[in-house]
Amino acid sequence: MIHKKISFALFFLFLSGILLSGCSGSGSKELPEEFSGKKSQPVHSGTPRDNAPRVLTPEASGSAVFGTDTITIDASHTESGYFMVRYLGDNDKVKLRITGPGDSEYVYLLSGSQEYETFPFSCGNGSYQVQVLEHTSQDLYAVAYSTDLSVSIENEFSPFLYPNQYVNFTGESLTVAKGSELAKDTYSDLEAIEHIYHYVTEEISYDEEKAQNVSYGYLPSVDETLQAKKGICFDYAAVMSAMLRSQGIPTKLEVGYSGEAYHAWISAYVKESGWVDNIIQFDGKSWTLMDPTLAAGNSAASVKKYIGDGSNYVVKYSY
Repeated sequence: MIHKKISFALFFLFLSGILLSGCSGSGSKELPEEFSGKKSQPVHSGTPRDNAPRVLTPEASGSAVFGTDTITIDASHTESGYFMVRYLGDNDKVKLRITGPGDSEYVYLLSGSQEYETFPFSCGNGSYQVQVLEHTSQDLYAVAYSTDLSVSIENEFSPFLYPNQYVNFTGESLTVAKGSELAKDTYSDLEAIEHIYHYVTEEISYDEEKAQNVSYGYLPSVDETLQAKKGICFDYAAVMSAMLRSQGIPTKLEVGYSGEAYHAWISAYVKESGWVDNIIQFDGKSWTLMDPTLAAGNSAASVKKYIGDGSNYVVKYSY
């Protein structure tokens, strides 16, 4: 059975209306009968992989700008899979609604920082409608600005390599430095993933008090989670995503249903095939689901049994 603590915070957060509907995702693979619960022992050859951070920095370059005096949508780098939004108005609750291919819909709460925030084109190539909504009364919002964007992404993995509002990091982040440290003396991306997975699941504990008191519009802070060594499922997924992305490994922070519980986990992509702890199989051809919160609160055998072929997981949103 999945750890009973993992879902309360996100259930409250997303049920409050921050997100609506999103794109589809994928699960992990069948597991070998010979599972032993032991960490894999890779056979090394050649030289270690380069563990230097590879942080991609979003830019509001100003070459394609839309908006008003208080709303700026910078779409200068749609080919890289992201756009940026800055709100300078005085409304206390402002949402961003993105409607993408297949009528997929994502709704974010802007932070109110008056700085540019980055958002991914999670559903790949196609036509997107981007709307900024200002709070009017009670639970009502009015469209303050709307524009349509035609998106053609050069590298399909780009949206899941750049930082964004939910997976927020820079070259100076402690989380990036720790990811680089953990990836030192590894000989493959798969081995780097395994080292990072072990650290996150073994060193970060579930914060039940935070889960009971999470506020509307909560955004993960990867460095705060790293320093506190505790967090909710959203935090686990954000930290691991930031570490892997900064090592050049495409990673989705995914939100959806794990059984009947609303939950967050990750999916990563590498061109290598192999296993992490004989629990999670990478086939070198598709995204592979990993659940660091589940692994932190349960035995290896329980993780193996629950993750299985991924059928217990239903993706609603990918960030």
